[in-house]
Amino acid sequence: MSNIVVIGTQWGDEGKGKVVDLLTSGADLVVRYQGGNNAGHTLVVNGEQTICHLIPSGILHKDKICLIGNGVVLDPQVLLEEMDKLTGKGIPIDPTRLSISERIHLIMPYHKAIDNARESAKGKDKIGTTGRGIGPCYEDKAGRRGIRGIDLFEPEMLKQKIETNLKEINFLLTQFFNAEPLDFQAIFEHYCEMAAKLKPYIRDVSVQIDQAIKQGKNILFEGAQGTHLDIDHGTYPFVTSSNPIAGAVCAGAGVGPDKLHHMVGIVKAYTTRVGAGPFPTELLDDIGDYLQEKGAEFGATTGRRRRCGWLDLVLVKDAIRLSGLTSLSITKLDVLTGLETIKMCTAYDLNGEKIHARPASLNQLAQCMPVYEEMPGWKEEISSATNMEDLPKEARDYLARIERITEVPLSIVSVGPMRDQTIQLIDPFL
Repeated sequence: MSNIVVIGTQWGDEGKGKVVDLLTSGADLVVRYQGGNNAGHTLVVNGEQTICHLIPSGILHKDKICLIGNGVVLDPQVLLEEMDKLTGKGIPIDPTRLSISERIHLIMPYHKAIDNARESAKGKDKIGTTGRGIGPCYEDKAGRRGIRGIDLFEPEMLKQKIETNLKEINFLLTQFFNAEPLDFQAIFEHYCEMAAKLKPYIRDVSVQIDQAIKQGKNILFEGAQGTHLDIDHGTYPFVTSSNPIAGAVCAGAGVGPDKLHHMVGIVKAYTTRVGAGPFPTELLDDIGDYLQEKGAEFGATTGRRRRCGWLDLVLVKDAIRLSGLTSLSITKLDVLTGLETIKMCTAYDLNGEKIHARPASLNQLAQCMPVYEEMPGWKEEISSATNMEDLPKEARDYLARIERITEVPLSIVSVGPMRDQTIQLIDPFL
């Protein structure tokens, strides 16, 4: 029995979906432990692309059980639409394959309304939120006024909570943001309709995980976003509203830390981020455009163009420290093919001082100049490589340098979007 956690080491969009899909073959259960539908895992199986926003990507494997933990904030409408799309693709979704924590917090229409109203009011100072109500839902959770999965079983409790919350939200919408109020009856009736469909899936996920562990099952835990979007450890306030790091698995899935055995950190071979915020290695030139176009760097959820830059190992080493990473999985190595030279950032220069960790101050981070190591690139196509010896020497040297600087071994190297375009060096389940 072995339990694995998959962690994004950058600003999200590292290719976690493919790695989770690959590792799912060795898992019995796949558990999503945080975030909401402001993230998407893109999978390419048999040439067909599938994007999962809420349901763990392990659902594509018909013999696996998928769980959505209490650390996730769930938009019921989005989940039901996702279930319908997967069913339409011939992927069965039923309560024997999918469980939703009874302690999960639900995204409500008023969360999305206040999210969008706040962002619009900020104008040029907007954070870049997706407007899906993720932050406001987590706010209600922390403020002890959230609506949980279990409330769908108790209509009177659901009614009371919606009525109470709407009084405050509608006051803010109409009196502060000059927006339209929301209708209680429409919201209540819609959620009652969705409750009838979702009730069979709602149960105590923590107990289900514990039973699986006692039976010797292998469990794969996946999150959304990446380390540097963490609400505590990321580039605050340009962050998400939850904790994507490994420690959040315990709170977000209801499992003890002694049950986590291997932490896989996903590292894109270069660096990207969506939205605003400092980005020391960003490339505002032809190379940045090359990475963006060849890597098809558009958000799976938002469709927004991603900013691109050289690999920042300062960020990666921070992620290693914060999550205790056991191995690294390199993705999109093939995108670097064709570049004459390749750079990696190994430190920052902050006003003449070399530093090796990202500063908490965004003003200081904006002043950081990347300290680069430059290596020769390669021209050979690598997408058909099945082992390290198939890679050009320059590609192998690049990977070896990542291992040497991070002091963490590589477990997986992805050379293309397909399942079989992967070199596996370590099986995390062993």
